[in-house]
Amino acid sequence: MKILVQPTKGSYKLLFYDDKHVVGVGICDMTGTPKGPRPVRYRLRWGSHKEYRATPTKDLVAQLRESDVRMVRPDKDFEEFLHSFQIRAGTVNACRMCLLDDRYTSINDDNFVIFGKNEKICLDCARRELRREIAPIGHMGRDTLRHFEELLVATRNLDRVLALVQPDKVSMKAALFDRIEAHPVLATAKLNELPLPPAFVAACQVESLMPAQQLAVEAGLLYGKDLLVVAATASGKTFIGEMAGMKNYLSGRGRMLFLVPLVALANQKYERFSERYGALAKTGILTGVSRLNLPETRKVGDRNPQAPILVGTYEGLDNMIRCGQKMSNIATVVIDEVQMLEDPDRGHRLDGLVARLKYLAPQAQFLYLSATIGVPKLLAKKLNCQLVRYDDRPVALERYLLFTERKQKIPTIKKLTTEEYAKTSTKGFRGQTIIFTNARARCHTIADALGMRAAAYHAGLTSQERREVETKFLGGKLMAVVTTAALGAGVDFPASQVIFDALAMGREWLSVQEFNQMAGRAGRPDFHDLGKVVLLAEPGGSYSRESRGTEEEIALKLLKGEMEEVAPVHDLEQSSEEFVANAVACGGEEADLARINTTMVGSMEPVLPELVAHKLVHKEGTKLVLSPLARVMSEHFIGLERLLEIMHLAKELDDPLDIIAELESERIDDEPGKKEKEEKGGKAAHGHKKGHGRR
Repeated sequence: MKILVQPTKGSYKLLFYDDKHVVGVGICDMTGTPKGPRPVRYRLRWGSHKEYRATPTKDLVAQLRESDVRMVRPDKDFEEFLHSFQIRAGTVNACRMCLLDDRYTSINDDNFVIFGKNEKICLDCARRELRREIAPIGHMGRDTLRHFEELLVATRNLDRVLALVQPDKVSMKAALFDRIEAHPVLATAKLNELPLPPAFVAACQVESLMPAQQLAVEAGLLYGKDLLVVAATASGKTFIGEMAGMKNYLSGRGRMLFLVPLVALANQKYERFSERYGALAKTGILTGVSRLNLPETRKVGDRNPQAPILVGTYEGLDNMIRCGQKMSNIATVVIDEVQMLEDPDRGHRLDGLVARLKYLAPQAQFLYLSATIGVPKLLAKKLNCQLVRYDDRPVALERYLLFTERKQKIPTIKKLTTEEYAKTSTKGFRGQTIIFTNARARCHTIADALGMRAAAYHAGLTSQERREVETKFLGGKLMAVVTTAALGAGVDFPASQVIFDALAMGREWLSVQEFNQMAGRAGRPDFHDLGKVVLLAEPGGSYSRESRGTEEEIALKLLKGEMEEVAPVHDLEQSSEEFVANAVACGGEEADLARINTTMVGSMEPVLPELVAHKLVHKEGTKLVLSPLARVMSEHFIGLERLLEIMHLAKELDDPLDIIAELESERIDDEPGKKEKEEKGGKAAHGHKKGHGRR
């Protein structure tokens, strides 16, 4: 038995508990005696009884002696009483709110939330208090409620979370969603200063590195390091692969594979490499057969899979491996658009391809390129490589999220813009604000409410009116402009703050790309020390009956963007397809197959028992032997469920065209309304799976 002693005003509460379950509650007073403090008026109740019964204090002494005694907080009198009876007592950090309800929850580093003046309560009590406080607001979607609870766990501060739904009380510190730190402009090296072959430097048509390229070089790019490079579009990621690949080839280490998701991209890379490096090495291209007779998907170039530089689509190269062909003399593998690992249709195939290539070319340098990927540190760890991340923001950006009713938006905007305009940066410029809303009429409503130092700006104004607004804003005479998509589309104003009055343009919700484009206008290196983005989200708000989601839910999706961890879960269909492909790559050796499977980023289903049960695989010593049908699965990019469907239809239908028609009919039924996509690089375009991996 354990006893928890809680000093209260004028008395002491004792909780008798077994593990975390309170089985009894006692109350006693303390009085001074010649021998020191002693308990008096001891009352006790057990179990579900609500009434206390008077109990001799000697029983209390006996109970304390037989129990593990803990004090909620120091108390001189009670501790002196315990000491006089030679009873030892420890201390415990307990949730006060639980104690009020005669419950006990220990507060530790993983289970606390700050409440009020630095008081720590348990996470469960904080959740209950949070739900009680936000219940009157109503109309909040499940995603928003989940966000509040996630924010509670992340911030460990209940008042801060509650402040988000009380704009009249909220501080900007409480509303801070995240902060994107500034990256200083990097000094970059000239190519002739780097350990690169002179022939490559002469052929590549590049004089100096771009910042992302500089970071990659500093991370060991030219010394064989495996890298995950995350940098914005047009930051020079392709050339990162070229530097490593061409150095490795010209140094005699071996060939370069440059893999992309689309045939059109493969054609572009092939033309680029052929033009630049044709005098140094031949470039080959490897793509699958397209179903679309378009210029960008027709076969082009030298389709030699043994070329020194081989450009291909994922499936184009993977088809060779799945058919049992070995890859030789590979020194560099570049995987472009590696965020495709999260693609529900093709992610498992890229995952398997990377694992197979690591097995077939264990000495190769692997470079993974992406413009946007969630939690890149974790992906780099899973890929066993070093992360190179370049964020081209030279000014730090803070993003804020406020939940507010529509009628409170304009007063909040007025407060924020006025405060920002009162600030002056170290560069000597006043803080100015761009306010985005969803309609021209709303632009004028907000601008009129803000007063003479604000102006509406949209495509409905004359060119002269727009120029006047631009001139005043650039001259610092306006504290704010209120606009729709017109400014988001490219007009360049040096604003330190961007406020979203609405998260829609017209009746449609913003896309993540549109949001990031608009938000990115906050903070300019020549004008400001800091950029701010503030989202005002109306709980339950919407601008169209057809719109899915509510404004506060959309706000969370926009802020989080694509920041989810790359952690695909491959279902039975996907897992079985990759399992047999991996088995082909390693010749079925169990130890090697296990190594390939564990190298994959995503988690796989245990498919071997199913494959054995359907006589697609059998074991001979340390080797798994694939049946001809299992090899069909590998070569044709299909999994177990799809194979069984085909076998079933083959027994019922004689005409192959009827079988194809039936399979296509099932595909359409499985994916209603799905648009035809561009050819994606290979034989796999003809396959189809019923299940999708969880994102």
